[in-house]
Amino acid sequence: MSKKRLGPQTLLYPMPAVLVGAVVDGKANFMTAAWCCIACMKPPAISVAVNTVRHTLKGIKESGAFSINVPSTDLVKEVDYCGIYSGGKRDKSAVFKVFFGQVPTAPLIEECPVNLECRLIESLHIGTHDLIVGEILETHITESCLTDGKADPEKVDPLVFSPAVQKYHRLGPAIAQAFHVGKDKQA
Repeated sequence: MSKKRLGPQTLLYPMPAVLVGAVVDGKANFMTAAWCCIACMKPPAISVAVNTVRHTLKGIKESGAFSINVPSTDLVKEVDYCGIYSGGKRDKSAVFKVFFGQVPTAPLIEECPVNLECRLIESLHIGTHDLIVGEILETHITESCLTDGKADPEKVDPLVFSPAVQKYHRLGPAIAQAFHVGKDKQA
């Protein structure tokens, strides 16, 4: 198989398109981020890379809290809007129906099927971005996105970002059972 060198790039699939929420200057603000992943199981933690010029970063650092909101594909226009425009120039507090859980400075989006309330535990400056790590204090999920009491990715229908072609996608069907398909059948 022939391979072509592309140089250092941020190609990792899939990249979730999430909405990071924080209270900035007294208002709920949301920014789109694709560089987001689980950082730890115990304590449950998540990381997100935020460009140092982002308005939302100011609120995260001031309050020590933020939210990660997982939008479904039907919110693609709103997600794109929050990625195009800065909360420093446009008030994004009314784009969604906002609610709060146990953290008063971590605004949550009602329309998003999954919401994570986070407490900032670490901020690491890495060039153009700060890597924000937060402990997940609470998870909210739309009840219709559950199957047998567990989150069902097909019902959540999360939005996925493809950086190379700058397009949004959705997850495809399951292809195998994890921690099963790789077992040696000959043993």
